[in-house]
Amino acid sequence: MNVMTKTERVKAALNLQETDKVPYSIWYHLPDFDQDPIALAEEQIRLAELYNLDFIKMMPFGNYPAQDYGLSVDFFCTPTKPAFERKFGIHSVEDWKMLEPFPACYGTYGKTLQIAQYLSKFLKNKDLPFIQTVFSPLTIAKKLAGPRVFDDMRSNPDALHQALDAITETQINFVKANIEAGVSGFFFATQVATSDYVTSEEHMAFGEYYDRKVCDTFCNETWFNVMHAHGTNVYFETLCNYPVNAINWHDRWVGPSLAEARNITSKCLLGGINEKWLETADYADVPNHIKEAFETVDKKGIILTPGCCVELGTPKINLLTLSTAVNAI
Repeated sequence: MNVMTKTERVKAALNLQETDKVPYSIWYHLPDFDQDPIALAEEQIRLAELYNLDFIKMMPFGNYPAQDYGLSVDFFCTPTKPAFERKFGIHSVEDWKMLEPFPACYGTYGKTLQIAQYLSKFLKNKDLPFIQTVFSPLTIAKKLAGPRVFDDMRSNPDALHQALDAITETQINFVKANIEAGVSGFFFATQVATSDYVTSEEHMAFGEYYDRKVCDTFCNETWFNVMHAHGTNVYFETLCNYPVNAINWHDRWVGPSLAEARNITSKCLLGGINEKWLETADYADVPNHIKEAFETVDKKGIILTPGCCVELGTPKINLLTLSTAVNAI
């Protein structure tokens, strides 16, 4: 078939249609760039061109949505040491009640919005989709409070609901502004939709209820929307029913496999690369690793990606070999 543009290739995969080759992308944290919106936008474009990616998954630092609410963060600004929480922002039940909605241009949210604005500017008239990373409200609450969020959920649910209402409104403001900035869609990440943290009933009340409010804001406005299910023992079938058109999870080391997932959902599957394995692998083994991912699944409706961020210690030769191997799939 004729060679597709990147946008055509990704859209065909999302619609479970035939593609000229399997579209793919990789992403990893960029702590030496992620405090400068212009530099981060430029670096993500450079890497997309270097590895011939079919789309950019935007990489603001992982705690960006909690910092404005009081999370203290250590920034190292080196290539191998990502930003990390220094001090949680919630220390009492009363702290939850102090949270208020923010406009999209406020603080760290505003800086993260600028990344989308600069990507839109720099990619004008170029064929390279890009999607913004957003987190579920309950995930943000956990980033802000740490594990006490689950204790407060059970002992003071009204206070947490009040906080989640504020966080959700902020997320909706942020999503709308990113749509105006021209993003192709959203990478909606939940790190708490797992029985490791909550029961299915708790997830429905404190997770899914708020998640859907955010997803409903973009599901009919952007064309490339991904649900990222982070962690083990996730409520996979529940997340597959969210109003998104693609699913990403740790398919190579947690499961379900791509083949198993295809029997659960008809949505586009993002996976096939074991990001943990890739860090220590011999580059010569990378092509076989990629081939293995597709041995039991139809290549339609598949975008080759890692299950989460590629580890920062991953040798660049492994990533370059991956880029080359994709063309042979």
